[in-house]
Amino acid sequence: QVQLVESGGGLVQAGGSLRLSCAASERTFTMGWFRQAPGKEREFVTAISWNGGSTDYADSVKGRFTISRDNAKDTVYLQMNSLKPEDTAVYYCATVYSSGTYYLPRLGSAYEYWGQGTQVTVSS
Repeated sequence: QVQLVESGGGLVQAGGSLRLSCAASERTFTMGWFRQAPGKEREFVTAISWNGGSTDYADSVKGRFTISRDNAKDTVYLQMNSLKPEDTAVYYCATVYSSGTYYLPRLGSAYEYWGQGTQVTVSS
């Protein structure tokens, strides 16, 4: 069973940047980032295929966030720029065993394993 550990969260001012990391205990395939703000449902942020060849972004983060991966390190990254107060949430990475290049599910239920989350707080 793969273990996922997120890091890199913190407090940042609006307009600032953060880079989140998700380290896996073994090779992973499709990886996704989700977030959950207080009182709100978990929402899809972005996903990347096993080889990094395909990505998908929620409209709310498109152009500001970038997902990438380093398979040699079994790590996925989320570069977050131009952060807004509405980006405040706990961010989770997740994985599903699929080698499909275009399999980038937006539903959380499609993912099999999840990390514990890292808090991102953006102050205005």
